[in-house]
Amino acid sequence: MEPVRAHIENSPFYSLLAPLKHGLIVSCQARDDEPTNDPAILAAMAKAAALGGAVAIRANKPANIRAIRAAVDVPIFGIYKQDYPDSPIYITPTLAEARAIVEAGCDILTMQATNEPRPDGESLADYLGALKREFQVPIMADVSTVEEGITAEALGADLVATTMSGYTPYSRQLAEPDLQLIRELAAAVPVPVIAEGRIATPDEARKALEMGAYAVVVGSMITRPNHITAHFVRGMKASSNP
Repeated sequence: MEPVRAHIENSPFYSLLAPLKHGLIVSCQARDDEPTNDPAILAAMAKAAALGGAVAIRANKPANIRAIRAAVDVPIFGIYKQDYPDSPIYITPTLAEARAIVEAGCDILTMQATNEPRPDGESLADYLGALKREFQVPIMADVSTVEEGITAEALGADLVATTMSGYTPYSRQLAEPDLQLIRELAAAVPVPVIAEGRIATPDEARKALEMGAYAVVVGSMITRPNHITAHFVRGMKASSNP
């Protein structure tokens, strides 16, 4: 039996994780300065995504998670982006953010597991250990390299995601999805690998699955109208005749 299948079948979270296989997870987020940054709007986007076949939603901050939880039945990957002055880690960086999103109703707790200083000098091992002890939910580690994914899995992460590739100074800086990282992680860890980051087309999503991704996250090209519009405008200018 392949390692990922064995992991899922032996997991206490089988009923939650098994339906995600080869599915599309839609990230319903908005930046603070975007007009869609409103819990009701993001919940409507999540409901539309679920109607379209999304197997799960990725959402940021407790208010948005609560609104989305009331709107959809599919699992929610919860994150809480928060900046700390002593650390570049910003995706669910401490137990305070983790508690807030679990209480808000997320099904899968997502945190940043990059090899960078954590707030208050806390180690990744201590943080993941505290998460595992306190919460009875799967934990997904957002990483930027295969080494980070291997470490996170060894410390107890139930899933790893390629979200941070290109967002740490030492990871590959690409304009397109990091398919190499997806392939390397899928070969290196026995837990599901979730492909996320710069996936803009169905073809890229399919390629991510071919590289071994268990599921694929797409955000900006589905749920950020200003980003989608700018993408079209740039493409039209690039191909227009003088």
